[in-house]
Amino acid sequence: MDLSNLRPAIGSTKNRKRIGRGPGSGKGKTAGKGHKGQNARSGGGVKPGFEGGQMPLQRRLPKRGFKSLNKKVYALVNLRDLQEIFEAGSVVDIEAMGQNGLVSQLYDGIKVLGDGDLDKALTVKAHKFSQSAIAKIEAAGGKAEVI
Repeated sequence: MDLSNLRPAIGSTKNRKRIGRGPGSGKGKTAGKGHKGQNARSGGGVKPGFEGGQMPLQRRLPKRGFKSLNKKVYALVNLRDLQEIFEAGSVVDIEAMGQNGLVSQLYDGIKVLGDGDLDKALTVKAHKFSQSAIAKIEAAGGKAEVI
């Protein structure tokens, strides 16, 4: 077996249908396009969403709101989770949070929120902190470092 012997699996490929090549081909004369009409013409057919002149659905529905192309989405971590998992004096960074299952997907960064109580001195490294999270971390004797 080598590259010169490779063949597609049996039945996985078939020859294309050659249309407009006479009555014996099964697709002769009108070449599968029927008789006259828009779809029988060269370049014929309607664009996607066209409803025969009726106002199309995408124009009937109201357009509302705004979606920023530059919006940042942060993975959220609460202080109560840090309290349960980490020992006093440990450094809590992206890798540590990932290994302990706090952050499954990084998104655009990690934001630490101040929900829950913290009574251990932890050095927390994240992209963003809420004001209450910074206050609670420093009150417990730890440090909040912005990456």
